[in-house]
Amino acid sequence: MSRFYKKTSRKTGLSPGSLIYIGKEKREKVKISLINYDKEQILEKKLRSIEEAFAYEDTLPVTWINIDGIHQIDIIEKIGKHFKIHPLVLEDIVHTGQRPKTEDYEDYIFIVLKMISFDDQKNHILSEQVSLILGRHYIISFQEQEGDVFQYVRERIRKTKGRIRDSYCDYLIYALIDAVVDHYFIILEKMGEKIEFLEEELLENPKPHTLENIHHLKREMILFRKQVWPLREVLNSLIKDETELIHEATKLFLRDVYDHTVQVMDTIESFRDVLSGLLDLYLSTISNRMNEVMKVLTIIATIFIPLTFIAGIYGMNFKFMPELEWKYSYPILWVILIIIFLFMFIRFKKKKWL
Repeated sequence: MSRFYKKTSRKTGLSPGSLIYIGKEKREKVKISLINYDKEQILEKKLRSIEEAFAYEDTLPVTWINIDGIHQIDIIEKIGKHFKIHPLVLEDIVHTGQRPKTEDYEDYIFIVLKMISFDDQKNHILSEQVSLILGRHYIISFQEQEGDVFQYVRERIRKTKGRIRDSYCDYLIYALIDAVVDHYFIILEKMGEKIEFLEEELLENPKPHTLENIHHLKREMILFRKQVWPLREVLNSLIKDETELIHEATKLFLRDVYDHTVQVMDTIESFRDVLSGLLDLYLSTISNRMNEVMKVLTIIATIFIPLTFIAGIYGMNFKFMPELEWKYSYPILWVILIIIFLFMFIRFKKKKWL
């Protein structure tokens, strides 16, 4: 259940704006990278301290500072102090249980997204909070750990491909959001393959672990939906709100991301319906198999009822039973039993009960 909500007991009783990291305990050093560019030139560096990034803030039109690791609170505090970020925003950055949202603070826009990945070994979805701050000439991205889906965006910046080098920070923020949403489709493809495999298994040979796998996938889809559903509100707000930080030309691209998000949600809902149908199919299949077994047992019992009745009569210990003294009574009895058996067997066969 820890993947569905974050434990916040350490924040209980603290004043608003208190910076308490509630994620997994980490000891590795926070990694800071910087990309500074315009149409003609680009500067990319790995920084040892956050103070180094402040010197590049106004050198080129677009400055992208990426923070891998938010467990060192002093770095978050220095960023907040330099860029004059509201304490509540800083609190939300280190509080990794936020739902996707956007908040406009006039001088900057704060955006929270959920970056989804799939663990093939543990067979479940992993969710990581990504916090973005969009300023006039800078973007700051905060990630819980190293590794992201922004590699293609970096490559486009390095190779001067597309309009990203000709545009400003608002287009870069679009590119980052688009990269997160596009990765959702990769996760959906993996989930779709697992659902198809379950369908084949159900139709061919359902097993007890099949039900467990269906429930597991349903839980994963619930988690996926929880992380993606609020993103529509985020994009809708970025498109419709009047702000100088996002140009009208960029809003056209954000509408395209909104459409992709709707497609993701539609696919998630479809998968949830399919999984519910698979659960019903599993229960129906098990019930049908049980009915077949009971049918066979019932037919066998029905055939032996008259045979048992006759055997029971002649198994009674009455003294005066004339048939017991007959010479051919034993073989005659066997013939009668066999005739009854064959008659009932053929009768059931014609009715296709066998």
